[in-house]
Amino acid sequence: MIQATPLRLAQLTDLHLFADPARSLFGVPTAASLQLSVAKLRQHYYPQDLLLLTGDLSQDETAESYRQLRQLLDPLQIPTYWLPGNHDNFSAMGEILSQPPFSADQAFQVGNWSFVSVDSTVAGETYGELSPTRLEWLDWQLHLTGDRPTVVSLHHPPFEVNSLWIDRIGLRNPKRFFDILDRHRNVRFVLSGHVHQNFCHQQGRLRCFATPSTCVQFKPRSAEFAIDAKALPGFRLFNLYPNGSWETKVERVKGTVKPDLPK
Repeated sequence: MIQATPLRLAQLTDLHLFADPARSLFGVPTAASLQLSVAKLRQHYYPQDLLLLTGDLSQDETAESYRQLRQLLDPLQIPTYWLPGNHDNFSAMGEILSQPPFSADQAFQVGNWSFVSVDSTVAGETYGELSPTRLEWLDWQLHLTGDRPTVVSLHHPPFEVNSLWIDRIGLRNPKRFFDILDRHRNVRFVLSGHVHQNFCHQQGRLRCFATPSTCVQFKPRSAEFAIDAKALPGFRLFNLYPNGSWETKVERVKGTVKPDLPK
């Protein structure tokens, strides 16, 4: 039986906020949907030790969309770390999401655990790729973690999710990514966004996770773009124990508007 008090982590991803909080993505008002997600997190699982936001925080890349995010998450007063997705404006994020409780740090330690987030975005593209510079940075940061249990996160999944259209816009060089992780045996698991659904992948000794969006969900096992009108928004929770063991679950959020299916 695991008895030590765990570090509690919540992952929120693919928020797709707009400057106008009333705007919707495929019929779902993204600000209201995030607000419901935060309310559930606060009501049932508060306090968390930290939040990790894994990209596509904005849909329209505006500074105001990130101010909306601050307004929605500030009441939690939980240390919040983020990384960009293909819909994000990194410059605006860095300006607005760099004051407590937000942090722009991409490598940090909380308790006995280390966290390393690597930017997988490519300017002007939907797919992801890790440049040689980013791969070298990732390798060095993992070296610095020593033997501490470590979580690695990025926006684009470095694994296939059995949806052809999503797999075409995932990470372009996953082998180079996993070659680095294989050299660092203290990495416990990998987190990603971009997929808008719950998915688990086993890569050798590593578990890799994609997590539902806080707004619109994509239909699993779909060759072409398709929205899942039945799947609820959600987020992922972790208990991270001092000995490096962990537990995870996905929570779904009721009360959001059903999406409009593309004609």
